[in-house]
Amino acid sequence: MDKPFHARNISLIKATFFLLAILPLFLTKSMGDEPTAYEILERYNFPIGILPKGVTGYDLEESTGKFSAYLNGSCSFSIEGSYKLSYQPTIKGYISQGKLSSLQGIKVKWLFLWFDIIEVYRNGDVLEFSFGIASGEFSIDNFEECPECGCGFSCSSNPFSSKTRRNEFGICSY
Repeated sequence: MDKPFHARNISLIKATFFLLAILPLFLTKSMGDEPTAYEILERYNFPIGILPKGVTGYDLEESTGKFSAYLNGSCSFSIEGSYKLSYQPTIKGYISQGKLSSLQGIKVKWLFLWFDIIEVYRNGDVLEFSFGIASGEFSIDNFEECPECGCGFSCSSNPFSSKTRRNEFGICSY
């Protein structure tokens, strides 16, 4: 037996109010209130350019600093002549103020050998990269822009290569 017209209207009104009450929660989440991976780097005193353009997402346990960052696929490019960087589709490690540790998923090629980058420290205006038994230092100015897979920081096809912007998805784009 059908509910009387009045009872159906009250049920409909209750359902509408419920949807109106929870809808802003979904819209806020989808409109980008969550910080991007690049913004998280900045919060921990790192430049955005230590991650390549195109991070599709990340996970962060703020209590421990454990993180994962996700790319569409593998990414590699050359920097400062004799170095080549390679990123796996998933980069993992721990983040704290001015320090990335226990890194997995980033390698550097120096001369003819590949080394895992296991730690990155910020020391003033210098980033120190530790790859096992050796380390390298680079000015933080080198990481103001996000590198692009394939061509790194010097993409000649890009007329805006000196400008870094973030779109609504938080992806470094030019």
